[in-house]
Amino acid sequence: MSETLPITSSKAMPSFPVFSVPSTLDAQRLFHGRGHAYPGLEHISIDWLHPVVLITLYKAMPEALLLSLADKLFAEVTKSRSVQVQYRDQPNAPIELLLGEPVTQTVVEESGLKYHISLGRAQNTGLFLDMLNGRRWVREHALDKAVLNLFAYTCGFSVAALAGGASKVVNLDMSRAALSMGRENHRLNQQDTNKVFFEGLDIFKSFGRIKKHGPYELFVCDPPSFQKGSVDIKRDYKKIIRRIPEFMKPNSLIMLCLNSPYLSEQFLHDTVARECPACEYVESISPPEVFVETMLERGLKVMIYRYLSNEL
Repeated sequence: MSETLPITSSKAMPSFPVFSVPSTLDAQRLFHGRGHAYPGLEHISIDWLHPVVLITLYKAMPEALLLSLADKLFAEVTKSRSVQVQYRDQPNAPIELLLGEPVTQTVVEESGLKYHISLGRAQNTGLFLDMLNGRRWVREHALDKAVLNLFAYTCGFSVAALAGGASKVVNLDMSRAALSMGRENHRLNQQDTNKVFFEGLDIFKSFGRIKKHGPYELFVCDPPSFQKGSVDIKRDYKKIIRRIPEFMKPNSLIMLCLNSPYLSEQFLHDTVARECPACEYVESISPPEVFVETMLERGLKVMIYRYLSNEL
């Protein structure tokens, strides 16, 4: 268990209740204000990406308080060599060094697997920490399975699947740069890339290519909520779900992820029931405990289904 440390603050900012002091070097969230469990601190998240502590701000914070927080983090996270802040409320989400070394690239570990992290080149770092339990689930269920990974990003699910003994993984994403990093993540873990396919394609225009690589026995779909000109998941998720019978073998497992705070689990249940009634709900996968949400439906949703048959 991680220790916790109280952070006191001036009257200009609500009391900062606790952040976790990591007991390991594993990548993890230390404080999750975005879940609205800490009134007045909804704009702050803190991540541990060894050797970097990354503060993410979704609105401005008084400079004196930001520096005070950085001092505490640098002192208490004993293996840290850099404290940085990302301003998500500014164009292109710039990152600024607050204390220590100007680290822009690092390699982190999670559950014994390694991932490349990039700071300052894009809005996201390369690994979504709230999906830890999802990657663990994939690793535990991938043995001897052909895996389809849509919206693969840097292929975290693919790395987990190969670690779990998958026979093949097909990764699709529009970003060739993200897939290139995904390839490097496989190499970083000394995995056999002959078992992995990287397709830099528009998924909604590539259903034939997806089918060509199949059929599959495990399907992971982790789409963005919205990307201008390419994805509006409220409109588009049904286009993927209705294709499940074309892609999957009978009795295969399906992981459907939903990141939108405006769409509920019921949205997914209803869409699956309408577009692929041969899918049976199995369970939901919760994020790590630190990702506390006062309104559960606004947080990450990860739902597992089993595709029962090609015959409706």
